[in-house]
Amino acid sequence: MEQQLEKVLAEIAARQDTVGALLANRQGLCLGTKGDIDPNVSGIGMAISEQVAKLERNTTVPPTICLYSGNKRCVIQKDGEITGVIFKQQTAASATAAGN
Repeated sequence: MEQQLEKVLAEIAARQDTVGALLANRQGLCLGTKGDIDPNVSGIGMAISEQVAKLERNTTVPPTICLYSGNKRCVIQKDGEITGVIFKQQTAASATAAGN
């Protein structure tokens, strides 16, 4: 399982606008990180995903949470027992695409 988590993290971190990524378990403990991200964010990310899931209890699709600050954003999504937290920074290419 650890190799699968490392593979997923490497794929996420390889994306052009990704600054860092982490995966957390259902207790909020960090399972792994890649890039520039603090492992202590794992508990906060998991707690946010749990609270947002309570807004629509009957949905079968896990919510995706996007937090924006200037040219940075944090994307949080829970999938089963695992919560992913991705930090992204807007690049010139993504800013141009967003403007079109």
